[in-house]
Amino acid sequence: MPDFASRDPRSPGFWDERFAQQFTPWDRGGVPEQLRSFVAVSPPMTTLIPGCGTGYELAALCDAGWNATAIDFAPVAVAQARAAVGQWAQHVVEADFFAYAPPAPLDLVYERAFLCAMPRAMWPQVAARWAALLAPGALLAGYFFFDDTVKGPPFGIDRATLDDLLAPAFTCIEDAPVSDSIPVFEGKERWLIWRRREATVA
Repeated sequence: MPDFASRDPRSPGFWDERFAQQFTPWDRGGVPEQLRSFVAVSPPMTTLIPGCGTGYELAALCDAGWNATAIDFAPVAVAQARAAVGQWAQHVVEADFFAYAPPAPLDLVYERAFLCAMPRAMWPQVAARWAALLAPGALLAGYFFFDDTVKGPPFGIDRATLDDLLAPAFTCIEDAPVSDSIPVFEGKERWLIWRRREATVA
């Protein structure tokens, strides 16, 4: 285990240290199978990838003709992602998810180890931001990490808590097991697709 100065995952420096020292056990080094399958059967979507890390999924979406943008607030992660995605480097943006304003309406937010990277106290803010970014009918899709360990990241969630977070604004339309998890997530993640509900009037 490398020695790290930063212990706060809310800080870009926390992630910069880990990317700089190549301590990224959450990084599979490629594109997971269910995302590939989803892209193969879906029309191109305007997509946001928060907390993109090294950005392999971005390249896969752009190669398929999707209008995808990957964001991360850690400069070292952004630099590594731009190097990894080659011709799509201009689609990687250094930005804070909670402040980023997409230049076009989104059809999809892709979730991959972003929620579980955030301390549990921030989860309501993440869910609220997802809801704010997506219009009714748009999708939140990806991988959700279920675990009850106290330490993190990754910070696991239980299904009831996830439903409580998302049900006010989203309907779950697909829930499937994952067969190609990397070790840190193995047996503890599911592929979920959520559709943004119509906004309710108070």
